[in-house]
Amino acid sequence: MNFLTHILHLAASGAFAYYYAAQIRDSKTRPNILAGFYFAESGSVPFLSALSDRAAAEGDTWLAAKLAKHASDETRHGKIFAHALQQLNKQVIDFKHQPQTTSTKKPQQRSPFFAAFFEGYTQEQLKPGVIDWDVFMASTYILELDASKDFARMAKVLPDNESTARNLKLGMLNIAQDETGHAAYLYEAMMRRMSATEVQKLVDMWRTRKVNALLAMVGGILQRNGETRSLVQDSAPSETDSQLVAT
Repeated sequence: MNFLTHILHLAASGAFAYYYAAQIRDSKTRPNILAGFYFAESGSVPFLSALSDRAAAEGDTWLAAKLAKHASDETRHGKIFAHALQQLNKQVIDFKHQPQTTSTKKPQQRSPFFAAFFEGYTQEQLKPGVIDWDVFMASTYILELDASKDFARMAKVLPDNESTARNLKLGMLNIAQDETGHAAYLYEAMMRRMSATEVQKLVDMWRTRKVNALLAMVGGILQRNGETRSLVQDSAPSETDSQLVAT
């Protein structure tokens, strides 16, 4: 990674960290942030499961097992965020059962972040059955490595003197540890396929893409003046299993 990319990485990551720390610290914006994390974590499960099946079919049992574990972890992460929302008497909106409007009937577009991150790749090329393994491993390695740090930073800004925030903090710290493990196996997977020099070149390329994606995302946030559509709705208070944030 060249010096300019490194500087931009620090600047964009700093802006991202500040924005999400402020959003999750504020009890008014926290539910929407948690819902976004719920969709991101739970939404990756079918993709990872399909990749695990593909790796098994290709004879790579080591990678298949790692991907299956990754999918299982993401399922649990989704439950942690759903549990945190329930403690706030909120739940995610099921958009599949929402009345369709003119805007929702339009083809769904990529977010500015992912549009920049995967620039040059079509959605067909990124499907689990055909995605290039190097593309998956390197791009996901960068995302998981950064997520481990982001979740840990966000957890630290949550107060300890309030039970729901404290439970969320423990859950997010646990998720951060999982993300570190995911980054580790993905790096090992790349090292199994190519030389250390080739791995570094690939990682640097996707780091540059991540920097561009963060800048695109920050630009989108500024254009919307920080406003985002609501992902949550009120729900009736219910008893939930606190072990979800402890395991």
